[in-house]
Amino acid sequence: MTPSTHSTPASTPALVRTAPRREYWFGLPALRTSARSARDTVRDLLRAWKLPGDTCCDAVLLVSELTTNAVLHTGSGRVLCGLTLTGDGRRLRIELHDEDSTPVRLPERLAGPGDESGRGLLLVQQLADSWGSARSARAEGKVVWAELTAHSGRRP
Repeated sequence: MTPSTHSTPASTPALVRTAPRREYWFGLPALRTSARSARDTVRDLLRAWKLPGDTCCDAVLLVSELTTNAVLHTGSGRVLCGLTLTGDGRRLRIELHDEDSTPVRLPERLAGPGDESGRGLLLVQQLADSWGSARSARAEGKVVWAELTAHSGRRP
């Protein structure tokens, strides 16, 4: 009788489990009506991703302002919007790419009542944990981005 040889499997290191990064991109024509389409798309997506209500509301408002800025203040024919949720589900990055390479800056001051120029960016600054603008790698112009931390309750 020949002894049988049993092979034991090599021990494998434990796999690190991380939640997958979620990402969604959509394009829209640079029309005034696109802000509403962007809001609706983002609201539905973030609800499906089960983000807290306050985070969803803030993200929808940010997308609306960024889309409106691109439509009203650039010569873009189309805009591209992207949402990325980190693997741990705590950071949401919103990007709006347009076809205009003019840098985005906060106004030094608002001109007064009736002057809407710059108010949207002030709102972005207040809502986002961080935000900025850079040359776009996805479009011919720039990207304006904002990041939010998903909170279970209202920020102080």
